[in-house]
Amino acid sequence: MLETVRGPRQLIVGEGVAQNIPRVVAECGSRVLVVTDRVLLGQPGVAEIVAAVREKVAAVGVFADATPDVPLSDVALAVSVAAEVDADVILAIGGGTVIDLGKIVGVIRRHGGTPRDFYGESKVPGPTIPLVAVPTTSGTGSELTPVSVLTDPDRELKVGVSSVHIVPDFAIVDPELTYSCPASVTAHSGIDAFCHAVESYTARPRAHGPRDPVEQVFLGRNPITDHYALLAAERIARSLPHVVRDGGNKDARADMSYGSMLAGLAFAHAGTAAPHALQYPIGAATHTPHGLGVGLLLPYALDAARDAIADRLAILAKVCGLDVTDASDAEAADTFLTWLDGLLADIGIPATLADIGVARADLPRFAEMAGGVTRLIQNHPGPSDTASLTAILEAAWIGDRTRHVLTPKQR
Repeated sequence: MLETVRGPRQLIVGEGVAQNIPRVVAECGSRVLVVTDRVLLGQPGVAEIVAAVREKVAAVGVFADATPDVPLSDVALAVSVAAEVDADVILAIGGGTVIDLGKIVGVIRRHGGTPRDFYGESKVPGPTIPLVAVPTTSGTGSELTPVSVLTDPDRELKVGVSSVHIVPDFAIVDPELTYSCPASVTAHSGIDAFCHAVESYTARPRAHGPRDPVEQVFLGRNPITDHYALLAAERIARSLPHVVRDGGNKDARADMSYGSMLAGLAFAHAGTAAPHALQYPIGAATHTPHGLGVGLLLPYALDAARDAIADRLAILAKVCGLDVTDASDAEAADTFLTWLDGLLADIGIPATLADIGVARADLPRFAEMAGGVTRLIQNHPGPSDTASLTAILEAAWIGDRTRHVLTPKQR
């Protein structure tokens, strides 16, 4: 057996744990770069955290202009603020965009260069300056993962910096910070977390050599990631529709915080798969939210691989509370996929790629681009050649999961 486990130095989860942020930050350094966005900085809870940090350290610089999908222009501006304050620790308070921005700023602050120097897997040469990550959404799991996803204007799809060295040093997950999250953001981030759990659990297992856990970031599923993924799926399945309808449901908010955290631990090792790889070019082309895109694509990608993962889809059906007593794996898998269709509709995720403005003529090109995202597509448990990925996109464009089946001529 050869496996690895990755995570922060300390993960602190629970209602009220945000009160520990100033102390944790001060123990990491004395000159702080706070990364957040304008909306969050205007909220009393976040403003109070920043004020409390100021009382604990020598200097604080604030970059509050983070924008969705981490454009390289944001990275340059945040790096300049870090330089002005001579930052030796970063506090990122926000969603995945904010935390991913904090990660890449930490890389450049320690190692110099530009984000382009670190694209791909394991290009970061060593540890970065300490990063304390505080999520305000329940979705990306970025506070636990070795990935920073960026938008490069010279590329047609998002790019990733993947390295064990960019896992945040501390992750402080307080459900109370998610109470003000709007319904649409709750839905998109929440289904993203569910995708992390399901894609991790159904990821292709791979054999490894002794160097692989050091040289590779995503390694496919293993028994540890399975454990985290199933616990995450259970919590998210029972609470996501409730929290989208009623953001004041504190029990559901707690479930989503825990579920997102567990899913992050799962995919930090196993990795995500085809829905995420396919969303990269589609998200860049349509400027639609990441969670919306991966959620839309998830049932189509799973259906395309159902022959290889029917047993796992059957287990997911049980975990998500579906009655599949005496059902075969194939029947339970179908029950799960039908339920998933309903969940997506319930929280407002569009049913087809046509609904979000994707042109049918672009599907083969998007499939080819997604096939090049090797660190993700190698996890897809079904066929992942360009024709098969195009068939998944065709099914998603039409809105018919069965359309992914290729004829011999198409193959």
